[in-house]
Amino acid sequence: MRRYLTLVLLCGLLASCASPVKYRTTILTSPIDTSAQAAAAMTEGERLFRSGDWAGAAQAYQAAAVQQPALAEAHYNWAVSLDRMGDKTEAKKHYLEAANLAPGNKVIWDSPPLRETGLNHNLRQKSFLDPAPGQRF
Repeated sequence: MRRYLTLVLLCGLLASCASPVKYRTTILTSPIDTSAQAAAAMTEGERLFRSGDWAGAAQAYQAAAVQQPALAEAHYNWAVSLDRMGDKTEAKKHYLEAANLAPGNKVIWDSPPLRETGLNHNLRQKSFLDPAPGQRF
């Protein structure tokens, strides 16, 4: 009986260790150099996101990205909102756009599509075309 309980406990521990890790997805605030209109849209998006209105948040973050196209945080937050709505394909585009706009940003580079494909393995590279640190052509 004792061996049976030990076996059950061991199987339970192995099963819990094998389950995928749940990462908490956060939204990002706008940086200091954000334009006034884009910052207002980001603030509105954050309010809507926190209330659970993913579609409204996505529209607000889209407006921020239109106002300031190089704002990586807007693209990332837009992608998180789309991801919550279930639009994975469109979300992936904006996750990648945010990653291209903010090389080295740990939060952005740890987003679901980059984490799943292993593209976030070296945050010190500025581009995928750059050699890894210590590697020479």
